[in-house]
Amino acid sequence: MSVSGSKMAPSLTQEILSYLGLTSKTAAWGTLGTLRTFLSFSVDKDVQRLLRAITGQGVDCRAIVEVLTNRSREQRQLIARAFQERTQQDLLKSLQAALSGNLERIVVALLQPAAQLDAQELRTGLKASNSAVDVAIEILATRTPPQLQECLAVYKHDFQVEAVDDITSESSGILRDLLLVLAKGGRDSYSGIIDYNLAEQDVQALQQTGPSTEKTWVLLFTQRNPEHLIRVFDQYQRSTGQELEEAVQNRFHGDAQVALLGLASVIKNTPLYFADKLHQALQETEPNYQVLIRILTSRCETDLLSIRAEFKKKFGKSLYSSLQVKLGYFLAWSPRAFTPHLHPHSLHTAEYILAGRNPGVFG
Repeated sequence: MSVSGSKMAPSLTQEILSYLGLTSKTAAWGTLGTLRTFLSFSVDKDVQRLLRAITGQGVDCRAIVEVLTNRSREQRQLIARAFQERTQQDLLKSLQAALSGNLERIVVALLQPAAQLDAQELRTGLKASNSAVDVAIEILATRTPPQLQECLAVYKHDFQVEAVDDITSESSGILRDLLLVLAKGGRDSYSGIIDYNLAEQDVQALQQTGPSTEKTWVLLFTQRNPEHLIRVFDQYQRSTGQELEEAVQNRFHGDAQVALLGLASVIKNTPLYFADKLHQALQETEPNYQVLIRILTSRCETDLLSIRAEFKKKFGKSLYSSLQVKLGYFLAWSPRAFTPHLHPHSLHTAEYILAGRNPGVFG
């Protein structure tokens, strides 16, 4: 059985997004994520509830949403394994058969292991000329070394090819060099000691011109630790009177420029980098659901509160209200239709779901 029609898709998709990024959570947990481990977790109860949700008369989408968006990724993996053991059925495939459209896409993102989702997004990005740089920088530059190594291992297992081979075949020049070094995950770790001499040497190296300029920029942007690079960026501006981003725009072009600007943004302020990406995804004629889903599902357990704070600080409005307004109109689009249309209750539903959970001080 499957869910179709315009009435179901908008409210449930909004509810998923609200659970992941807009719930009334605080940093009191000692984390800046909006989703945490569910303390009253019972894998048996969750399995039974999901089973009832997809085998009863009609699909109980609300039950599916409430379970999956209130459990950590680790807990969702436990649920999936227990579901397989008890029913001899794959939970992900069972839910995919019952759902459709953006709701199905979000459920898939929630149920996949983080490394598998990253590997899949990286593969898709590298094979799509319009998003290769953007997605590759996001995944290769923002994951921890262990996360990155696991992603690359899954990439090889799932696609029978090394990620570095796809990077080599799908990119060229400084962009290829940049991505290949990032994929090695060899960035220096911060020792807590400020090396002023090295910072000055790096500033001077960035100012030089010549045949080795590109290699120098790749080396510094991909191997120095972020704390050191932020100091270098500041010293570069004081020394030259020019923002580093302006220098990148003057010296580099095309994908290389995009990659270096994105990497500089990640280094200087990772939450702001993601806030910018969310804002851009919401500025498109139809919201870029792939970007929204990828960021909200990958950051909701780590730093989404920080991302929300940066979003409000830069754009003067909360991520909450931005999603509320934009998705209130566009999430009424039926994935089974060829043209978007406005469901009369979509705005009301968005307000009820999003405002029903206090967006909190971070907006």
